[in-house]
Amino acid sequence: MNHRENALTIGRLAEAVGVNVETVRFYQRRNLLREPPRPPGGIRYYTVEDIARVKFIKSAQRLGFCLDEILQLLPLDEGMQCDSAAELAAQRLDDVRARLQDLRRVEATLANLLEQCRQGEEKVACPLIAALHADKPMRVLGQVPTS
Repeated sequence: MNHRENALTIGRLAEAVGVNVETVRFYQRRNLLREPPRPPGGIRYYTVEDIARVKFIKSAQRLGFCLDEILQLLPLDEGMQCDSAAELAAQRLDDVRARLQDLRRVEATLANLLEQCRQGEEKVACPLIAALHADKPMRVLGQVPTS
């Protein structure tokens, strides 16, 4: 690379995008990020394009995309492959909605258990602990169908 002033070592790349060096190496092993050639006896250098790619990966992760999905998103040209990107996003949205529904059930179960704990002065066993011992706290409280 002729323009070393614009080139980054792996440590500088990691610092620039807020990850550690092992994350950069992991992305390389997963084929999410290219591994630059190492000149004989030299240091590998990364570019601003590599910074943009890692930022893209991190942004996609924040939206809940797994690394395999991100690998599918990376080659899609902006605007040219919108249908493919939209399909992946729709799948991710379905997953998020399902997780939200599960979290609402967990919230209701915990709120119910907490209320039982607060009202259970005469009880010997704590309802929360008893439900956890049952290994099915949502079913104990009737939150999830048993079938």
